[in-house]
Amino acid sequence: MPNNPEITETILILGGTKEAADLARELVAARPEARIITSLAGRTKEPAPVAGETRIGGFGGVEGLARYLRETGVTRLIDATHPFARQISANAVQAARIAGVPHENRTRKPWARQPGDNWVEVETLEQARDTIPPRARVLLALGSQYIGLFASRDDVHFVVRMIDPPKTPLELPDHALVLGRPGDTPAAETMLLIAHKVTHIVCRNSGGTAAYAKIEAARELGLPVIMVGRS
Repeated sequence: MPNNPEITETILILGGTKEAADLARELVAARPEARIITSLAGRTKEPAPVAGETRIGGFGGVEGLARYLRETGVTRLIDATHPFARQISANAVQAARIAGVPHENRTRKPWARQPGDNWVEVETLEQARDTIPPRARVLLALGSQYIGLFASRDDVHFVVRMIDPPKTPLELPDHALVLGRPGDTPAAETMLLIAHKVTHIVCRNSGGTAAYAKIEAARELGLPVIMVGRS
């Protein structure tokens, strides 16, 4: 902890989600005497600004995170990561126990199927890949690290949306690349789906509001959503 007698607590938020950014902003405003640090994995080249301090990069496993908690003087650890970031969440539980730091999990709840939703629910990305019908046009709403799993489907046209340009060419044989963040409204997502003649969406049930517009757009258009659940 910095040598500052005015700081009464140091809160580390494991972030990378809209909810984590909202929480950081709330804590900075409500607790001026606290040091608020948000940790980001660093997958996005230019992440949106976050209130308080920002730390980017991994910790080096459980021991690395525990060491950071001790050396930084963290008094409270809040896990607000993506619901599918299972490894860092598991590490957070163990590291907090080792360092003797209170741990709080704020992982958002999954989306619930609404009237009009046409979901095909699967358990894994591999099952999602195999569920796609031939000659479909699919919005692949997944992280870049999962794109390669779909490379064997040369009978499908994929629309891939990424915030940053890929460092290497995508392995997908037939695809269109859309750069940018998800649309804020169902109308914006509807325009994207219509423009690319999308017939299906593949995504994970990440919950929250930031990526829900595409689910609403699919509902309005009657498009099937191949939804990977949380195991």
